Amino acid sequence: MTYIGELISIGVAFSWTATALLSEYGSKRMGNLTLNVLRMALALLFSLVLFAIVVGSPLPVGITSQALGWMLLSGLVGYVIGDFCLFQCYIIIGSRYGQLFMTLAPLAAALMAWVSLGQQMTAMSIVAMLVTLLGIGISVLGRGEHHKVSLKLPFNGVLFAIAAALCQGIGLVLSKIGMDHYDTTQMPAWLIPFSANFLRCIAGIIGFSLLLYFHDGFTPLREAMYDRKGMIAAIATTIFGPFVGVGFSLMAVQYTNAGIASTLMALTPIIILLPSWWLFRQPITWKAVIGAVISVVGVSLFFLG
Repeated sequence: MTYIGELISIGVAFSWTATALLSEYGSKRMGNLTLNVLRMALALLFSLVLFAIVVGSPLPVGITSQALGWMLLSGLVGYVIGDFCLFQCYIIIGSRYGQLFMTLAPLAAALMAWVSLGQQMTAMSIVAMLVTLLGIGISVLGRGEHHKVSLKLPFNGVLFAIAAALCQGIGLVLSKIGMDHYDTTQMPAWLIPFSANFLRCIAGIIGFSLLLYFHDGFTPLREAMYDRKGMIAAIATTIFGPFVGVGFSLMAVQYTNAGIASTLMALTPIIILLPSWWLFRQPITWKAVIGAVISVVGVSLFFLG
């Protein structure tokens, strides 16, 4: 299929919309770190079952030492740092605005690819970056006192959102580098992204477990086990997020340019508008719609240059 990478990327955008909404609910219910530890553990469990069914072994094969190093680094950047910041911004400013700021992730991916892979940037890239920032600004900025421009959102939530976007973009490029080092003779090509994500989740569960232990201890984790609604949210978040969503996002960059894949995945801020209104009663304004559309257009322009 000619556009298989692009179609996978669009599917990932819908998957991440569900993940964002479920993560906002789960983070507010059981806490950022507790939810992330559960997500990583469940993703590892699902992956082991997948590998056992497909290749007859619960552990992935074809992993070289270079692939292992790059994927663990990707997990540290993309999961431990990136998802911690993302879930924290969901708690502070909500998943809708959090996903709006995630349109910066493709820009971070392109900058990282420019530095590490030698992919060129053009004048159009600068224009696209400004357009994306304009879209975000339209959505999150308003009039303050004395007709000055002011930020409508808590500043710390915005910082967490920007950090999450940067880490996601960088983590995606690190993953692409790592997958290029796999031994493709030992594993079906379509399974490599899930193997790569398995390694990322190992880094994720180690990092989040350490953060949880030194922050709150493991008491919140034990209590979460008896929270039926919280566990349902954690399982659903895992399926749509670190298992299916991230696995297919890594698959997408195998079949198409990383920038194109990131652009299509960045449709989430538009897709999320209606369900966020329905679930959380967050009002939909023309400014929010226009800002989200402009941001996605900006991301698209970025990869035309």
